[in-house]
Amino acid sequence: MRGIVPRAELALILIMVLGFLLIVQQWSFGLFQIGLLTVMAATILNIAVGNLPRNASLGRALRLTVLLLAIIAVVFAAGILLVPYLARLGG
Repeated sequence: MRGIVPRAELALILIMVLGFLLIVQQWSFGLFQIGLLTVMAATILNIAVGNLPRNASLGRALRLTVLLLAIIAVVFAAGILLVPYLARLGG
């Protein structure tokens, strides 16, 4: 039986494929938006899940995923907060 991490990675890849299918459809802008959000969320989750140990238990995988998502959020927030300061340095 495969561990939780490989199954989570496979599920996220399938979710991304579904998101891309929603993005390329041409009938509904609402479905396009849902697809875009789906791809973005699955990509961010895949960054965290892709860095988990392959043999992690469910509990450990969830704890590490939350920790990695928090680190990703801090990096994004720091980047957003630093943009005005760095833009002033260049101009």
